[in-house]
Amino acid sequence: MPLKAAIASMSLGRAWVHNLPEKLDQAAAYGMAGVEIFYEDLEYLAKAQSGGQLTVDNQLAAARIIRNLCDERHLTIIGLQPFLFYEGLVDRKEHEAKIEQLKVWFQLVKILGTDVIQIPTNFLQEGITGDVDTIVKDMIEVADMGLQEKPIIKFAYENLAWGTFIDTWEAVWDIVTEVDRPNFGMCLDTFNIAGRVWADPSSPSGKTPNADADLQASIAAMIKTVDVNKIFYVQVVDAERMQTPLGESHPFHVDGQPSRMSWSRNARLFAFEEARGAYLPTLEVAKAFTAPQPKGLGFDGWVSMELFSRTMAEKDPSVPREHARRAAESWEKLSKELGCAGK
Repeated sequence: MPLKAAIASMSLGRAWVHNLPEKLDQAAAYGMAGVEIFYEDLEYLAKAQSGGQLTVDNQLAAARIIRNLCDERHLTIIGLQPFLFYEGLVDRKEHEAKIEQLKVWFQLVKILGTDVIQIPTNFLQEGITGDVDTIVKDMIEVADMGLQEKPIIKFAYENLAWGTFIDTWEAVWDIVTEVDRPNFGMCLDTFNIAGRVWADPSSPSGKTPNADADLQASIAAMIKTVDVNKIFYVQVVDAERMQTPLGESHPFHVDGQPSRMSWSRNARLFAFEEARGAYLPTLEVAKAFTAPQPKGLGFDGWVSMELFSRTMAEKDPSVPREHARRAAESWEKLSKELGCAGK
């Protein structure tokens, strides 16, 4: 399929401030063809059902409502995310609880009409192991479960730039290779790639010591190594350069939270928003995803604008519209740069 624009539901406003129908209205009005459903939106909708509790029945009811809302607006649901804190749990009772939760998610994605569950790399600061054999075993377990479903459910593993043990696309690719299942692949994100190898919000320069050379080496290795068939979708966003290093005295700092996570939660931007402070080499990374071989991976498919920002929690009712407008402007510029047209 050609490149098509999507947006993550929470990127249009946090669920406790902005209701999902309005967010989906704006996504459709500004030309998004697809939407990633952020579990937070489903959770809040579920709690609004009978009894006000997060029961399985209420979650399933919420999924049916979301599916109808998206169908009415001609929005394709491209995935459900994030299935948090799964791999490498030391307490195997906690692991079994996550497996039971996953069984509910299987029901949810079938109702939503999607076949993709996104798993971000674990960023718990304790209670997890970085042992590769354990992580691979955990991921084989979910992949094999997904293979038994009809239709088959796929898993998109994504490196978070602040992951405790796995924080690069290279480490994710190693896990994908070891798992070796057709339904276990990757979500590649310009922010989480450039934000790890090239940028450092705690540095006065905003960059890592060998940023440009390291990024070039990483991109070259990606193009040479990654099987494009293992990329289930990509995310393209940028981020603000911090005016002062994101250390303990910075207003975004949270005790016990890595600086890149604090940066991500507060200061992502849509691509090409340099006027708002965007500074990552987003286009360079995006071209590595989509350019034909040998200049890129040759990815075709969904491109999601997954934004996290302090602005998502602002109470101004114009937030969903404004974020949808900004996403549409970003997509228009990106599609021209990447040589594709329309949605």
